[in-house]
Amino acid sequence: MWSRSELKARAKEVLRRIYWSAFGVSIVISLAGGDYGGGGSNSSSRNSGDSFFANIFDNSAAFWRFVTIALIGIGFITVLRIVVGYCLEVGGRRYFIQSAQYRDNSGCFSFAFAGHNYKEIVKTMFVKDILIFLWSLLFIIPGIVKSYAYRMVPYILADNPNIGVKRAIELSNEMTRGHKFDMFVLDLSFIGWYLLGALACGVGVLFVKPYENATYAELYLVLRRNAIYYNMCRPDELLLNQPEGYYDRW
Repeated sequence: MWSRSELKARAKEVLRRIYWSAFGVSIVISLAGGDYGGGGSNSSSRNSGDSFFANIFDNSAAFWRFVTIALIGIGFITVLRIVVGYCLEVGGRRYFIQSAQYRDNSGCFSFAFAGHNYKEIVKTMFVKDILIFLWSLLFIIPGIVKSYAYRMVPYILADNPNIGVKRAIELSNEMTRGHKFDMFVLDLSFIGWYLLGALACGVGVLFVKPYENATYAELYLVLRRNAIYYNMCRPDELLLNQPEGYYDRW
């Protein structure tokens, strides 16, 4: 098993060495659309906003113009997420995994965009998002559950981008079995930090991201070790080459 306090303690220890570079990588992950929890939303000038939309909906031509622009914007962001964002997210996850193991964390983004890695990352991440979307259509709860079940997919791809779509999703599902509620509570444990960050005009939220990302990298290492120890996968599937007895340290 694992505990939130242990994961966070190890994450803090790692961040003492690399905080500012981790801060930059976390911003990239956020821009790539790789954030899962935390954060918040703000709304200002509600009355003026209501008036703006009321005027749009009163005018049929303006309404369809608004819909068209919105759809184009959503389409552009979606394509950007697929073409660039997936690999940026996986590269960022690799950075935190390498850092958590005190290994060389340079070249993580180029790793994700390199040759065959790029194609497999895009394909696997796209299928993962489609599956979560389809599960969400069955009501919100199944979508949330599956989002936790598949959360380790980008981390698995960070180890081995060519593991295959089916195997990456299957392995993530196995890794997270019995841990989803604890992962949900782990997400909730960052809310206090995000509320404090939001007090600084929302800018402080950005400074919490490295802490959250480093903690989840620590969680992945625990779940990965657990998966190998209990024969859910072989070390070579994740391109690991650990010394004999490493996975017997439980």
